[in-house]
Amino acid sequence: MRGIFFGEDDARAAALALTRGGFEATVSRERLAGEDDDEDHPWALVTDAPMIQLEMLVETYDGWLDLDDESPAPTVVPPLPLPDQPKRIKREP
Repeated sequence: MRGIFFGEDDARAAALALTRGGFEATVSRERLAGEDDDEDHPWALVTDAPMIQLEMLVETYDGWLDLDDESPAPTVVPPLPLPDQPKRIKREP
C-alpha cells in the first residue's frame, strides 16, 4: 500500500511514525506521468501497515492514498451463446 505526499519532510515523518509502531516503511521519489520538473515530484511511502493507519497519516499531512496496486484482477466472464441461424420474423408457409 502506498501513500503519496507532497513534501519530503511529511513523507519521512509519516514513515517514522509507522516504523515506531513496528511496521516497515520505505520513502522514495514518485515520478508522475507528464511531470517535467524534478523538484515537483511527490514522495511515495510504501508500507505494510494497516490501511486505516496510513489513511490517517495521509489525511494529517495532506497527501493521498494510492490503492491501484491492490486492485483485484477482473473476473473473466465467458461469452454468451450465439444463435446458429438468423431469427425469422414471418411465419413459414
